[in-house]
Amino acid sequence: QVQLVESGGGLVQAGGSLRLSCAASGIIFNVYTMAWYRQSPGKQRELVAAITGGGSTNYADSVKGRFLISRDNAKNTVYLQMNSLKPEDTAVYYCNAHMVLRDYWGQGTPVTVSS
Repeated sequence: QVQLVESGGGLVQAGGSLRLSCAASGIIFNVYTMAWYRQSPGKQRELVAAITGGGSTNYADSVKGRFLISRDNAKNTVYLQMNSLKPEDTAVYYCNAHMVLRDYWGQGTPVTVSS
């Protein structure tokens, strides 16, 4: 059974930082591309950042230079370090594990940035 369990969300003031974690089980972690998505009320879910098993990364333009995605294959965990947070970063953040023909999602962790 595949499980992706996010943690680290919460309430933070604008300009602050949070680190999200996603612990995976039930998959061969290092062959999956891991990603963080987010969804705000009334908006579509959007890709925030992704990291391949080999460590290549890509980011949404809106978070470049502020967010950093990383992974620890020994711990089956992916992280999202979020700095200089803005109110528009407020959303539910979802962890995703992807490979060909397979996609798994976590339950989401809410992030609220107050102005």
